[in-house]
Amino acid sequence: MRTILRKVFFYLLTAWAAISLNFLIPRIMPGNPADNLINQFHGKLSPSAVHALRVLFGQSDQNLWQQYLSYWHSVFTGNFGTSYAYYPSKVSTVLGQSMYWTLILVTICTVLGFVIGTALGMLAGWKRGSWLDSLVPVTTFLSSIPYFWFAIIMVYLFAITFKWFPLSGGYALDQHIGLNAGFITSALNYAVLPAATITVASIGGWLIGMRNMMVTTLSEDYVRLAEAKGLSRRRVMYTYAARNAMLPSLSGFAMSLGFVIGGSIVTEVVFNYPGIGSVLFKAAQSADYPLMSAIFLLITVLVLLANLVADLAYVFLDPRTRES
Repeated sequence: MRTILRKVFFYLLTAWAAISLNFLIPRIMPGNPADNLINQFHGKLSPSAVHALRVLFGQSDQNLWQQYLSYWHSVFTGNFGTSYAYYPSKVSTVLGQSMYWTLILVTICTVLGFVIGTALGMLAGWKRGSWLDSLVPVTTFLSSIPYFWFAIIMVYLFAITFKWFPLSGGYALDQHIGLNAGFITSALNYAVLPAATITVASIGGWLIGMRNMMVTTLSEDYVRLAEAKGLSRRRVMYTYAARNAMLPSLSGFAMSLGFVIGGSIVTEVVFNYPGIGSVLFKAAQSADYPLMSAIFLLITVLVLLANLVADLAYVFLDPRTRES
């Protein structure tokens, strides 16, 4: 219990530091939406008009400390105000409209990439020197390709050249969002290319990591003892080797799940996919402090929660991590 409480305290302290950085980073960026709009008029606006624009964008005369306290109030109440980039929509409305696109797409792709990559890595490590082991350089090459370049290649081949899939967007414009067959079919068709990009690009990292851990684990004494006892190869591979080799991958998988809410920004921008990644990109361009703060907060909380769950899972899965 002491170990668990210590971990919880550490993550609470980390959450405070990360949320404070989320407050500071957007505010140290140059420019703000009101000043950008005012500069377009080259000083032709009256002082009253300038003041009206600042009020319109919700920029108060509070100092940094007062803004910090107001920010923490927003964190606990969930009210981040009005979005500058999507004015006059509320931040909560913008997130609500884009969140489920990213959650469905990136969560499924992250899980698929982890499962496929880990399974292939387990088999490649178990059958060293086989044809399956030769897949490692291929997947490493695919994972080392720049994300945006791989996405552009996918668009050029399958959307422009072969015209198998739509070029960009999340669904056909003649479809109405809802749980109907037409919209679901359209959304799946538009999601194929970004999903394939995210999944293929992530498989290589999981594969090579699991493969190397399998090779290391197979040389451990407990695996050799299991083989000497005459246990079946399947049981040795899954129960003794793969179970222990997979432990280091749990932390990476937990972090990947935590970053799901942030979406794959590059992929969503290339495919013009209506997820949180595209929203965050537009918010950064427009210096939309409230929207950026809300997205950063969600990413921070989910990453910390995912890592806390992974650390607690370690305590139960690996007895060596427990303290007396």
